[in-house]
Amino acid sequence: MKIAFSLFLIHAFVACSPEGNSKKNTGNIAAKPNIIVILLDDAGYADFGFMGSEDLETPHIDELAQSGVIFTDAHVSATVCAPSRAGLLTGIYQQRFGFEANHTGDQYTGDIGLSDEVRTLADALKTNKYNTVAIGKWHLGASPSDHPNQRGFDDFYGFLAGGRSYFPLKNPDKKKMLQNNGKKVKFEGYLTDVLGDYAATYIEQHQKKPFFMYLSFNAVHTPMEAKETDLERFKDHPRKRLAAMTWSLDENIGKIRAKLAELQQLDNTLIFFLSDNGGAVNNESTNTPLKGWKGNKYEGGHRVPMIVSWPKEIEPQKHFDGLTSSLDIFSTALDASKNETFNTQHLDGVSLLPYLKEEKKGNPHKTLFWRKLDESAARMDAFKLIRLKGYGDRLYHLDNDIGETKDLSQTMDSVRKNMSTKLFDWEQQLMQPQWKEEKKWMDVTEHIHKSLMNNKSPKYTQPTKKR
Repeated sequence: MKIAFSLFLIHAFVACSPEGNSKKNTGNIAAKPNIIVILLDDAGYADFGFMGSEDLETPHIDELAQSGVIFTDAHVSATVCAPSRAGLLTGIYQQRFGFEANHTGDQYTGDIGLSDEVRTLADALKTNKYNTVAIGKWHLGASPSDHPNQRGFDDFYGFLAGGRSYFPLKNPDKKKMLQNNGKKVKFEGYLTDVLGDYAATYIEQHQKKPFFMYLSFNAVHTPMEAKETDLERFKDHPRKRLAAMTWSLDENIGKIRAKLAELQQLDNTLIFFLSDNGGAVNNESTNTPLKGWKGNKYEGGHRVPMIVSWPKEIEPQKHFDGLTSSLDIFSTALDASKNETFNTQHLDGVSLLPYLKEEKKGNPHKTLFWRKLDESAARMDAFKLIRLKGYGDRLYHLDNDIGETKDLSQTMDSVRKNMSTKLFDWEQQLMQPQWKEEKKWMDVTEHIHKSLMNNKSPKYTQPTKKR
């Protein structure tokens, strides 16, 4: 049984009767926009052409960036996969319902996953007569109540686990098998292509009614596996496997945009593109010029490349510098779909549309917060506070020090105290973590944070290398 959380969150998701959808498609373009969230896995901050990469080829993703707005200060709500996805799909700091550590439970709690009392973006859009589909990696619980079909998605084509091989497995378990609404699917070829093909087919089959697609590629998460043809293409590349995996990912994003264009739906499709967290240490990714990587509270852990494209409504080829969170995707999608049936009063995200249409100026958020067990952080304007329980704080000014190397906690103690108070006040609103992580990983994470806080390179980044 899932544990309940604060009553105010329950009230936040009381839905009224669905809004009528009287407008029909005109020229194959729905009155309400299609909404697609393209979520990558462990992608590096600097590993795309539109982010300045000179060695990885991403022409289709760069075209997507040209068609929309590139965010320069966008963040996810967690530095590891599962809690980041929980925040994105609910629009709420996932710590409010105890989803704080990675994965979906531990040996003591079992598989808890998403609280039964939260509603997903798919739930919200279904009240507005959207078709909903989740494709790819789930990693939000494998119990029956957490299956995507029970969390607002009409269709699910993907796998429940946090990772798996990109090639067919002989005897996959229920978490790693590719499935379609609970039924095992046998596939041939490369999983990134299989997911891209399914997405394109879904778009064609559902063109007469607006749809919400949560397209969660497992690329470029480990294992570092790619097609032989792509490995041959990049055989002399210093990051051969990542380059090949990224190329395939880019091809499939191009395939999806091409299908939308063919059906004359590209202009009225709202597309979000981002990674679930920063690049990892084990997949050859780079987060330059940021410090840190997946799993820690430095910018490399949670600042991500992000694009929002909606050609019909948002002027393209722009940059947005305001402080933004993946939590905003929920509110932005509701705003775009003109969904007034879901009460958004207690969502932690805000709609980005007024900022992207230049109806509002400045930052969508004045403050953002992060916490995973003993490590936490706060952002206020350009200041960033990082705290390690039992060890201390570090304070940085990101406008002057994007690499987070100059600690200002002693010279700007009043700022540190103010941010510490705001972080403390936020933490009082949270539920206790409903599960923890293995001690060996807790120790590694603590070592990494201590090293980075002292501007040193960690001696180890995973338990197998710890001495």
